[in-house]
Amino acid sequence: MKTVSMSGSLRENVGKKDAKSLRRKGLVPCVMYGGEEQVRFSVDLTEFKPLLFTPDTNYVELNIDGKKTLTILQDIQYHPVSDEVIHADFLRLYDDKPITISVPIKAVGVAPGVLQGGKLETKIRKMKLKGLPNAIPQFVEVNISELNIGQGVKVEEINIPNVDILNVKSSVVIWVKSTRQSAAAAK
Repeated sequence: MKTVSMSGSLRENVGKKDAKSLRRKGLVPCVMYGGEEQVRFSVDLTEFKPLLFTPDTNYVELNIDGKKTLTILQDIQYHPVSDEVIHADFLRLYDDKPITISVPIKAVGVAPGVLQGGKLETKIRKMKLKGLPNAIPQFVEVNISELNIGQGVKVEEINIPNVDILNVKSSVVIWVKSTRQSAAAAK
């Protein structure tokens, strides 16, 4: 999986006043969980741009005062009016502990139903996966080269080695929808 690098510095004080003063300086108060103790730090607001404005899911390599740690973005809070990031939580990754993460879907191939006038419709854009960090793929590939009009791929038909899929097994991921043009051509 791709990795985005961010650098920050440890926070000396903790509390509302400290968080407000950090935000006025253009910094975001953050917390990293998953170790023996929580690490409280701050990151420049502009460093969130490559992490948030992408459809991909990425690991985050945090460089906090020279110490690098591999994490994932666990939770993020936005200001209700300005929509700026006001707080972020990160989860430390370990090679032997499974994580739960959402990964985007990528359709592979050309569906014969689309060539016949149908419309390819994606019902689930991201799949929730559980597994070890090194087993999680960058995206879930769904082969659509066998789909005719009215056919689809369900979650239970997708197999990813060493990873559990947490979505409902009977849910349709991608299907080829009938259109007026394809219905008229079939008559």
